[in-house]
Amino acid sequence: MTKIPKWLYISFLFISFIGFLDATYITAKHYLGIPITCSILNGCEQVTTSVYATFFDVPVALIGAVYYLAIFALVVLYLDTKKEYVFYSASKITILGFIASIWFVYLQVFVLKALCLYCLASAVTSTILFILAIMTLRLNK
Repeated sequence: MTKIPKWLYISFLFISFIGFLDATYITAKHYLGIPITCSILNGCEQVTTSVYATFFDVPVALIGAVYYLAIFALVVLYLDTKKEYVFYSASKITILGFIASIWFVYLQVFVLKALCLYCLASAVTSTILFILAIMTLRLNK
């Protein structure tokens, strides 16, 4: 195995933390019953209150927050233990976030015909994590 560059795990920590904050904000608004308004795009409220915003009565944003927190925690665990398989595990689960992001962007663009700035920010963070993961897994060849 190749040593994991410092910039890579710092990037994972930073991006997953940003994703966690974004998803937690959407989740908090959901549970507080406060509509999310977007200043740049029209459609935040339509997207975040649609039937696609929950999965078995659980906000998908909460699932996203748990996903980002899991990645963050795995990277912290790697830093604590220096066991590279932990970091590679964090890298591998980014495929879940990337696939979910593709699905939710598709729903916004083609089904709901509305865009949510915060949801798109989550899609960007999960995509960046996926790209970083590809870079990480290539080190492991």
